[in-house]
Amino acid sequence: MNFISILLASLAAVFLIWPVSIEAAPRPGQAAPAFRVITTSGQPVTLDNYRNHVLVVDFFATWCQPCRQSIPHLVEMNRKYGKQGLQVLGLSADEDGERPVKAFANEFHINYPLALAGDITTADFGIRSVPVMFVIDRKGTIVEVYRGFSDEMGRSLEQLIKRLLAEK
Repeated sequence: MNFISILLASLAAVFLIWPVSIEAAPRPGQAAPAFRVITTSGQPVTLDNYRNHVLVVDFFATWCQPCRQSIPHLVEMNRKYGKQGLQVLGLSADEDGERPVKAFANEFHINYPLALAGDITTADFGIRSVPVMFVIDRKGTIVEVYRGFSDEMGRSLEQLIKRLLAEK
């Protein structure tokens, strides 16, 4: 095979698998992937722990600047809406263990559980960058996925959470 044939075969292989990897990320209207993580306080947590709650699963990293902007917003929403049925779970994509995540939690006064996401959970949610927030309704269905963070996104997230909490 010459160089052009090899290049074309390689490109064809990439395009054959590309849609599969994009499709792997769960989308609104689909059931949230089941997961099992251990929080930084040692508690096992699964999706079933959050049934009948509105859940925001926040994939973040301690070194991620947009994550550092979104975390205070999530802390405030958890404070405001936690008693109404909102739950927030932070899943860290950090690869240096729990110590930097615990320090980050202290720095940002995080008032919700944190855990290391791990490779399986990250793959099941199709995470390729952070921050990514999945909003999951009381029945376990993904309602919205927010990638990145801006103040406008934060306002949209809060409006969605208020609407979901009002549904019974």
